[in-house]
Amino acid sequence: MTHHQGDRLAFDRAMVTQPVWNGFDLAREVTGIADNVLLHAGPPFPGPGAITRPIMNSACVAAVYEGLAPSLDAAERMISSAEILLKPAQDVNVVAPLAAVVSGSMPLHAVYDAWRGQHRMFAPINGGNRPSLRLGLKSVAVLDHIRWLNTRCLDVLQGGLAEGIALVPLAVAGLKGGDDCHGRTPVAGAALVHELVDRSPNGVGDDETLEFLKGSPSIFLNLWMAATKLMMSRAEGVPSSGFVTAAGGNGRDVGIQVSAFPGRWYTVPATPPEGAFDVDLPPSRALGAIGDSAVVDAFGLGAMAKVRTDPPTSAKSDHGMSVGEHPYFRGTGLKLGISAMAVAESGLAPQVSLGILDCEGEMGRLGGGLYQMPVKPFRQAAEDVLARQQSSSD
Repeated sequence: MTHHQGDRLAFDRAMVTQPVWNGFDLAREVTGIADNVLLHAGPPFPGPGAITRPIMNSACVAAVYEGLAPSLDAAERMISSAEILLKPAQDVNVVAPLAAVVSGSMPLHAVYDAWRGQHRMFAPINGGNRPSLRLGLKSVAVLDHIRWLNTRCLDVLQGGLAEGIALVPLAVAGLKGGDDCHGRTPVAGAALVHELVDRSPNGVGDDETLEFLKGSPSIFLNLWMAATKLMMSRAEGVPSSGFVTAAGGNGRDVGIQVSAFPGRWYTVPATPPEGAFDVDLPPSRALGAIGDSAVVDAFGLGAMAKVRTDPPTSAKSDHGMSVGEHPYFRGTGLKLGISAMAVAESGLAPQVSLGILDCEGEMGRLGGGLYQMPVKPFRQAAEDVLARQQSSSD
């Protein structure tokens, strides 16, 4: 499939990027959000009554963490009455996994472009295998874990960061070791922890935190989401391009943004991912697609990186949606960047590797699966890009 000239330009901008994690910043300082604003994955909700239960649960925890409400139940009343507001994280350069919610005083990983200065993207610390905010549970255990993550765990991460850690080499090492950079990240995660330990001047003295990091195979994912979003964001603003620059779901709707129209969400109702449950519950308990981790697959990795068994260390992209090869990923056989124009022409949309959450917010993660993104939002975006091109040439 021949890609449009605008897509090539957007792709080239995205690929000339070197994402480096070099510190932490408080959410309010880098986003400018008001004290009563919380950030969630995917496109915006039309109003408080549309907030999906897992995101509502996480928002209640975040509100209590932030000191906006004295209790989880009081927080829900304040959110329902719009005293506390929810807004899309990606609209302010933050990515949130699954049902996670970010509040103003939360420390966020800062990932910047080492080649072109201080353009940055942000992500919360991954909750690992403990009661995590991303699971959408309204509980004191989640609140306690967030407090621990953002203090003791934060101290260890900061202590091992040194001058910064380039993230693409870790992703490439992960791919060569069998990761897909989304649903599977244990190889990159182990490499990240090894770097942190090596860079800690006096070693890591906090055994509990070190055990947590080593036992959290997804510890790399939030950082890689921010790195991917950073690269995609560099492609924004090409008037003739349908290069995908945002992707995510909030459990109610799923959507994308494209280069030509920064900040404009193209959405459709979110259906659940297809996958087996790890618990004995009916299929009706599955929440619609949720999470900003869809940026990884919309970049061409995750479910879009089909791993071959022979040879075991290579991967390939066998679809026509991707724009081109990234210089860092040479030797992996992967093509990266998704074009809405190509999706509209082929009728094939990306698949996304996603966790399946309980729509009632009681059981957290029910399992993992694949979400087939609908063609419709890509087609709508492509039509708008083509209409703009037509009007400018008239």
